[in-house]
Amino acid sequence: MNTNEAIKTDSNNSENINWDFPNPFVVKVVAQSLDIDSYQHVNNSVYVRWLDECARENSKSVGIDPDIASELGFGMAVRDSHITYLAAAHLHDELWVGNWMTKNDGRLRATRQFQIIRPADGVIILRATLDYVCINIETGRPCKMPALFKNNYTSMVDSPK
Repeated sequence: MNTNEAIKTDSNNSENINWDFPNPFVVKVVAQSLDIDSYQHVNNSVYVRWLDECARENSKSVGIDPDIASELGFGMAVRDSHITYLAAAHLHDELWVGNWMTKNDGRLRATRQFQIIRPADGVIILRATLDYVCINIETGRPCKMPALFKNNYTSMVDSPK
């Protein structure tokens, strides 16, 4: 990660945080000068990068290193993304990027939901849903999930609050 270091954070100890689901996997990022655009807030592309970094760290935490998985010939590629921007983040803002694996069909597709929250005031910066499809790295085509993905990418939630 070039401008931000992802750090696992115990997000359940803050009264200001209103997560959509319990027990998110969270990384902490801090908005750096390179993240700021001409409107003086974090550029939309940076949020997408942070979502990806959070997903990768979450994968590692459940025993799936994306780099090693790709060497084995498999990966989870984003098929569809939906992001709702609710507020702006600014230079030096500390943000918590939380995610949950909310669906895994065990065959081809999985879904993660995300929130980015500014813990200083509890403001939700964005909500996002990303749908993934398992691909064969060599061909780039969809393929059946290997057992590692099927077993380790389990749903982290049953239903929203």
